[in-house]
Amino acid sequence: MRALFTRPALTGLACLLLAACNGEDGNIALGNLERDRVALTATANEVLIDLPVAQGTFVKKGTVLAQLDPAEQQAIVNQATAEVQKAKSNLEKLQNGARAEDIAKARATVAGAKASLVEAEATFKRFNDLTGRGTSSQAQLDSARASRDAATASLQSAEQELKELVAGTRPEDLAIAKAELNAAEASLATQQKILSDLTITASRDGVLDNLPWNLGERVTIGSPVAVMLAGDAPYARVYVPEPHRIKINEGDKLQVRIDGLDTPIEGSVRWISSEASFTPYYALNQSERARLMYVAEVQLPDSAKDLPNGVPAQVVLP
Repeated sequence: MRALFTRPALTGLACLLLAACNGEDGNIALGNLERDRVALTATANEVLIDLPVAQGTFVKKGTVLAQLDPAEQQAIVNQATAEVQKAKSNLEKLQNGARAEDIAKARATVAGAKASLVEAEATFKRFNDLTGRGTSSQAQLDSARASRDAATASLQSAEQELKELVAGTRPEDLAIAKAELNAAEASLATQQKILSDLTITASRDGVLDNLPWNLGERVTIGSPVAVMLAGDAPYARVYVPEPHRIKINEGDKLQVRIDGLDTPIEGSVRWISSEASFTPYYALNQSERARLMYVAEVQLPDSAKDLPNGVPAQVVLP
């Protein structure tokens, strides 16, 4: 295949470009129309089950663009919800204290212990008298004494259990139950956030530019699921020659010429790089410095919202 350009032709083309940069069109910065690209990534390795919006559609913020399979995460959310309900019920139980039936049962136990103690005291006194008269053995007296002491201990234990039920839950136990409920609620909120992230929604107004994955594919975590071109009007991304860099600041109004339009459009410089687009040598002479380029973005007005991306544009420099 023959070369498209001979050496003399390439030399002539280079001269033409230098003339354009250094001649009467030297105050022109070249570039293209662009919009902010917003990549919405997957937060889990799940199957893509729905793509409700077609590519090229203008969407509003919050519009659902893709849906990953939520079945597994929904089960985790259900489990976390059950843990929250369990913690709530436990806290409510501690706050309510003992039931009236439990307190009544404890009082009955105290009454029974008192009756047993009265009987044990009477038995001990009887054996004590009989032993003094020599009609009962010492072993029988000791057994009666032990029964009395055991009845006394049983009464004290029953009385303490009754006091515990009447006094209610300790403050420390309530604090532990509240902390467990807070932890369960925080875990539920985390799992619900993970579940909601499986529904990919538009984070800004714009055009749905690309859907890299097909319906039914298992998406890898961190990969883009939907790519948007955000914003109403595009901006001109151009390269400003080094001699003009000092004359341009953010907010400056500049004329933008767009291929296919007869009339220039006034735009506003929204950003200009503080560094050249490539790393120069440590020391440059005046001729080499003039070849440095600084990337700048000139925002077009809303009236230019219908202009497509990728169209060549030229910005008239001051």
